[in-house]
Amino acid sequence: MYNDCPLRWKLNYVDELRIFESNIYLIFGTAMHEVLQTYLEIMYHDSIKNADKLNLEEMLRDKLIEQFKMAEEADGKAPCTKQELGEFFQDGCDILDFFKKRRGEYFSRRGYKLIGCEVPIDVELKKNIKMIGYIDIVILDEISNTIKIYDIKTSTMGWNKWMKKDENKTQQLLLYKQFYSKQYNHPIDKIDVEYFIVKRKLYENLDFPQKRVQKFVPANGKPSLNKVANRLDTFLNEAFTDMGEHKNDMIATPSKKACRWCEFNQTEYCNQGVK
Repeated sequence: MYNDCPLRWKLNYVDELRIFESNIYLIFGTAMHEVLQTYLEIMYHDSIKNADKLNLEEMLRDKLIEQFKMAEEADGKAPCTKQELGEFFQDGCDILDFFKKRRGEYFSRRGYKLIGCEVPIDVELKKNIKMIGYIDIVILDEISNTIKIYDIKTSTMGWNKWMKKDENKTQQLLLYKQFYSKQYNHPIDKIDVEYFIVKRKLYENLDFPQKRVQKFVPANGKPSLNKVANRLDTFLNEAFTDMGEHKNDMIATPSKKACRWCEFNQTEYCNQGVK
């Protein structure tokens, strides 16, 4: 958000004008994360046989209902219609069916160890400022001593070439790679990263088979790591004082892309946005 427009970031996170409401996409994403992570935990810590015995569809249904009720209570209204909930549930069942049948193409037990799901990152960046996050999946290749960091993404039809080029979207894992290396003392050249993208919908009338899972590995060599580190340093220096306090001199950087979905565009808080 800061990269797109520093003023929007300030209005959201310094002035605390952020308005958050849940929706079916967030509900589905959370539920799918938890189901896939549960399967992998049983698979690696127990056995593939017992993981395959899990009723993933029932688990997904229960998670969706649980997330729906939590959002409804928090927002004071339903986050989606029951029809939407049913449609997303069926999409999720199609994803899970594909995953169970083709799981071996993506995750193997032989020679691999699950370090954990929701692995915490807690690294001090400068005075009074920390990077805190949770990595979806971390797996160790015991033969090569290589760590692989996965980030699960739910998507309607996968990532196209423009999404893959969006650094605001792809550089998350590059930060995780650097901070995991620092916090857990693992050589950075022995850490790989991958976006594990699950698709709700497939294109119709194509002549070749499609997969419900899309893997994407962003450029994560030294030049890319240096670039994202420099972007983070710029953010820290421009948005915070040396004591780690917020600065208040943020200005708008209007653009068609940044202003399109900005909740403050053409309001009392910002009249500089692109209409």
